[in-house]
Amino acid sequence: MTSLDEQTTADAASAASLSALAERLPELVNGNASLLRRGQYVTHDVMLEIGTRPFYLSILQGQITSLVPGPVTMRSWSFAIRGSEAAWRKFWQPLPSPGYHDLFALTKRGEFRIDGDFRPLMTNLLYFKGVLAAPRALTVGPQ
Repeated sequence: MTSLDEQTTADAASAASLSALAERLPELVNGNASLLRRGQYVTHDVMLEIGTRPFYLSILQGQITSLVPGPVTMRSWSFAIRGSEAAWRKFWQPLPSPGYHDLFALTKRGEFRIDGDFRPLMTNLLYFKGVLAAPRALTVGPQ
């Protein structure tokens, strides 16, 4: 196997592991009583984009009722949070380094982008920060 083939294989494995973390969001959020209490009035559709792969979350009263990997044609959402695979990987470390620890820090760095209606995000900011940080509990050390 050439070096380029090895890098391509490593990139594919890395993307798969990020997708696996994203797909565990319903279990992580719905099993967290504190997050559910904080999000009891949150009912929105949200898109997370990890690299080029979108994930559509449907949230009803704080519970993630569905997570659909995309792309899905004509799927609506209230707001989207988009970032590179590298940025998500650093954000989901158990103890992210400075600048990768927070949604707005990543946005300020140009690593994340937020699109759509900001009101649901800002109104329920602590809930969404908790949802986005939930996969940190599943990762082990620097990656």
